[in-house]
Amino acid sequence: MISSLNTTLTRSSRREFTVGDQLAVNALRFMSIDMIEKANSGHPGSPIGMAPMAYTLWEKFLNFNPEDDQWINRDRFVLSGGHCSALLYSLLHFNGFDVTMDDIKNFRQLGSRTPGHPEYKLTAGVDASTGPLGQGFGMAVGMAMAERHLAVQYNRPDYPIFDHFTYSIVGDGDLMEGVAEEAINLAGKNRLGHLIVLYDSNDVTLDGPLNLSTNENAAARFKAAHWDYQLVEDGTDLDAIAQAIRNAQQTDQPSLIEVKTIIGYNTPDEGTSKVHGCPLGEHNVAVTRENYGWPYEPFEYPEAVYEQFAHYAIAKEKKYQEWEELYQNYRREFPAEAQKIEQRALNLNNIGSHHQVGDQVSTRVANAETMQDIAAANPQFWGGSADLFSSNKTAIKDDQVFRPSNYGGRNIYFGVREFAMAAATNGINLHGGSCAYCSTFMVFSDYLKSAIRLAALQRLPSIFIFTHDSLAVGEDGPTHEPVEQLAMLRTIPNIQVFRPADANEVVAAWKVIATTTNRPSVIVASRQNLPVLAETINADAGRGAYIAADAKSSQPDGIILASGSELSLALQAKEQLAEQHSVDVRVVSVPSMEVFNQQSAEYQEKVLPNGVRQRLAVEMATPEMWRQYVGLDGDVIGVNSFGMSGNGGEITAKYGFTVENIVNRFIEMRRKG
Repeated sequence: MISSLNTTLTRSSRREFTVGDQLAVNALRFMSIDMIEKANSGHPGSPIGMAPMAYTLWEKFLNFNPEDDQWINRDRFVLSGGHCSALLYSLLHFNGFDVTMDDIKNFRQLGSRTPGHPEYKLTAGVDASTGPLGQGFGMAVGMAMAERHLAVQYNRPDYPIFDHFTYSIVGDGDLMEGVAEEAINLAGKNRLGHLIVLYDSNDVTLDGPLNLSTNENAAARFKAAHWDYQLVEDGTDLDAIAQAIRNAQQTDQPSLIEVKTIIGYNTPDEGTSKVHGCPLGEHNVAVTRENYGWPYEPFEYPEAVYEQFAHYAIAKEKKYQEWEELYQNYRREFPAEAQKIEQRALNLNNIGSHHQVGDQVSTRVANAETMQDIAAANPQFWGGSADLFSSNKTAIKDDQVFRPSNYGGRNIYFGVREFAMAAATNGINLHGGSCAYCSTFMVFSDYLKSAIRLAALQRLPSIFIFTHDSLAVGEDGPTHEPVEQLAMLRTIPNIQVFRPADANEVVAAWKVIATTTNRPSVIVASRQNLPVLAETINADAGRGAYIAADAKSSQPDGIILASGSELSLALQAKEQLAEQHSVDVRVVSVPSMEVFNQQSAEYQEKVLPNGVRQRLAVEMATPEMWRQYVGLDGDVIGVNSFGMSGNGGEITAKYGFTVENIVNRFIEMRRKG
């Protein structure tokens, strides 16, 4: 392997591409132009300028099979600047993926399979949903990590089952985002030699010339992070681009190939921001056709173009068939390993709580114990923390660190890079063959929010673990005490958030997560010890909410709802209400609102009967999400301000999270009712 190249490639004297290749490149340009013009919406400039590098990568190097777009050893491709989606759809169409001409003509329309930004699982051949700049870069890093990890786990002599590259095309905007800097360092530190990033360096952003906002030296930046760096001075030179990719494939470092391009190349407004985010317009399209000598009507492409793409498909099909034969032999020789590769759901047989009723244990510790049991039975389960393993307690014991000397290690030290951690976790799960998680403090979920949202959008089963869940964090004060984060997470569509009350509910949460394949899961855990409750044993916690302690009468005087650490307070309040006020209430535990809201109407009515209007919810967070359960007649004991620094118990008491206050608030609510 070449350790470092740092090469500048001027116009290549080697000529391996033909006139047919140039015709195909121009077909990519004009298909992008045509679909954007028809939609009267889109970003033509970068697809026009990027077409040569994308064509070279896809046809000469990228291994894929359009008939099996989930082939686990395919090369991955992430278009981080998802606004250039017209170019990706053009590549998919010409390469035989299930992207028809009707799809191309329906670009950016309602219900289209060719939306404005690429969407995973919607369009065949799209490896990641991209568009929020920088996140594609982070997900590509995660994919490259997954490939190295699985190769160590499952490859055997003469059986390189996992042996592919991850490629990404990024732009100036991607590299300005903070998540990109985190991802760059994560990849460099782990020497991800199978990660190759092509940088569409056109010196223009939406607002104008790049120098309005940055004068960064990309070469110095990437070299400092231990990347290999190459510069291709002419972004239209297919041969030079091809040579740079070959060079990058030989190094054991992640590679950046900076390709100098001209945005909107050969259009009247080339090199300016005018071609960034608007259709060219009828006149400029006509001039561009003349400049390229392109005589064809919109959506008319000569048969020679399809033949050119089909020519490269022959070699790709051969590589796919060779791998398929290799894998079938592997399955016969290593059946146990093959079964693990193909296993999707987590095996949670014989997983249970480590504690008895009355024990005092934090849910972060209970979560750690459950994770150890899961890891022992599931080799595909791995992940890491943002420099908080000792606090989150999410390291897999008796396992090693994921690092260049041992990519098989299952503990990832992400460093203080929360956003890239979440993006990379999504990338690992997008790759397939893994069940990946990441962790940090609950208050720092803000740093991960955009990546959690993208996990939900992509229907990824990524797992996000947040400890130190409330005001009870104490002495670290309001900067570290989450208040509004629970509501933020719960408002993300297609997500499930668990805030377990004790060790039993932790296990119940994981049993739901183990069978979840189409959405991310969040576990929110306490730092402080909580009692293990008799009421949570064999309960319906896996249904999101359940009756933890019922009223003695068939018609309760009211309902107290709670999650997490507040459940034990609610149960004590029930006893005092009965003893001191002869008030007979039901206590409902709500570890997951999202899971409960998916239950049948009959079950929801059983837990929260409509006839019982006096309801009080208790949770150390902003109260708004509880209004859906307590209604206009109910009340919520929540937190509407930031926390304080001091003893955790004293802080929670000051904010009203005591048995006495719950009792008083319920009686006051009854009096007003």
